[in-house]
Amino acid sequence: MKIAKELSLILGISTVGEILNQVLPLPVPAGVYGLFLMLLLLSSGVIKLEDVEGTGNFLLDNMTPMFIPAGVGIIRYLDQVMQVGVPYLIINVLSTAVVFIMTGCVAQFVMTRTKREGGKKRV
Repeated sequence: MKIAKELSLILGISTVGEILNQVLPLPVPAGVYGLFLMLLLLSSGVIKLEDVEGTGNFLLDNMTPMFIPAGVGIIRYLDQVMQVGVPYLIINVLSTAVVFIMTGCVAQFVMTRTKREGGKKRV
């Protein structure tokens, strides 16, 4: 029953993200709305981490197989992909590097701030 409750919460928030995507005229993916909403609910304490942690970890642990159909689908259009392969490769490498660097900077900022505040954990 706990898994059903956790999954219902996650899917409910995801559904609200889909609705926001349809209602708001912004070029933001529905998943981003859902994740931002989950962040707000967790940060405000409306939802406790324990309420979604088990199912969330399960979904994260089993995320890899979800990308297999997309990878197989690309094979059908391999000739078209090869035409734009080099620019896509450059863009992917550069954007990945930017994400790594920004993630490191944010992690250092949070760790420094946590040390400065005496190790107090705020959620």
